[in-house]
Amino acid sequence: MDFLLVLLALLIALLVLFVFWFYAKSHSLQQQLEEVLFRKDSQSVKYGKLTEQWIPFSDRFPHSPERFRFLGNPIDGIVFEDNKIVFCEFKTATAFLNEKQKRIRELVLQKKVEWLEFKIK
Repeated sequence: MDFLLVLLALLIALLVLFVFWFYAKSHSLQQQLEEVLFRKDSQSVKYGKLTEQWIPFSDRFPHSPERFRFLGNPIDGIVFEDNKIVFCEFKTATAFLNEKQKRIRELVLQKKVEWLEFKIK
């Protein structure tokens, strides 16, 4: 009987140690996964910023690169054609417009764009 109690206590102790080890290991793996995902997102942002610098020079860009002016933020740039002005935002992979860019797009589509000539005397 004493042997069974000792054996049961030993099994419980081993089980508790295993649970603590498993928790520590899974917590460590979770931290590593979060770090990898952060790096991936960071690389995606860097890739996007680098790519958007070159898009106006690609064959697929529908406007002349000489007419494109890079802004960077809140939109990537503007194309100045002879008969129109085009606001441009470049996205790579599965990127989406942020809220500010969506608002700018809506203002442009609603034709809520103005000209301001500001003179300093």
